[in-house]
Amino acid sequence: MNLIYYKESDLPLKELETMGLASDGQLLINVNDLKALLSGRRTGLMHLENLEAENIKIKAIDAKISLQTNAKGKTDLLIHPIYRKPATPDFLDETEAAQLEKGEIENLLRVTTDNKGNKKEILVEYDQETREFIVSDTAKIMAPDMINGEYLTPAQIERYRKGKEITLADGTKLNYSGTDVNGVRSNKIALVASILVDGGLSFMVYQGLNAMFGTKHDPKEAEKLSPGYYNALQDMEDENPVVSNNHIRFDSKTRTGR
Repeated sequence: MNLIYYKESDLPLKELETMGLASDGQLLINVNDLKALLSGRRTGLMHLENLEAENIKIKAIDAKISLQTNAKGKTDLLIHPIYRKPATPDFLDETEAAQLEKGEIENLLRVTTDNKGNKKEILVEYDQETREFIVSDTAKIMAPDMINGEYLTPAQIERYRKGKEITLADGTKLNYSGTDVNGVRSNKIALVASILVDGGLSFMVYQGLNAMFGTKHDPKEAEKLSPGYYNALQDMEDENPVVSNNHIRFDSKTRTGR
């Protein structure tokens, strides 16, 4: 789960136009990829054109993109190409790396030490599309406070940050995924996530969600959304939603807590 970190005005429009992802000031990016960009995640795989870096010119390439704020406070566009061979992190052995690459396991938890000697827990995943190991600091993974109007327990929040599956009372199952364009996978095609921010709730609608790892959507079950989902949508309408480019961002409103 990620809130909207960037505004559309932060996007490097000229660079996107050069790559074929914008034209005449208008973005040519689908809704899910735009939401991923603005939320600080990677997009899905895109066809990019006319790339230049370190005196190297690339006519066309398939890659994912993301945004990053540089030291000067400006927004940089990062390119994540398809690698010929993945670079295995030092903290993975050959067996673990092979299990991730082959899709035998979804993720691995590891505890590493940074340059200052501080220990941190990381979640390691493998992006099959770019052939790259994705590493997430579990302490920085933002877990939702509510899904479909149901508060998550501390244990569920902890499981979510560790990339483990959680199940709600309405039958919705989900887990965090750093390799997915939505940042989350579920047995349902849609859900409403709510995160407490500055004493209020910020809502995000997720639609067209991918199935859980190692499974496929059961069409009838995946599209059967709970009353909690529709009630959460109604709550958002009551909070005067701001709708832009088919993605929905709701400003935080003061609500009572748990």
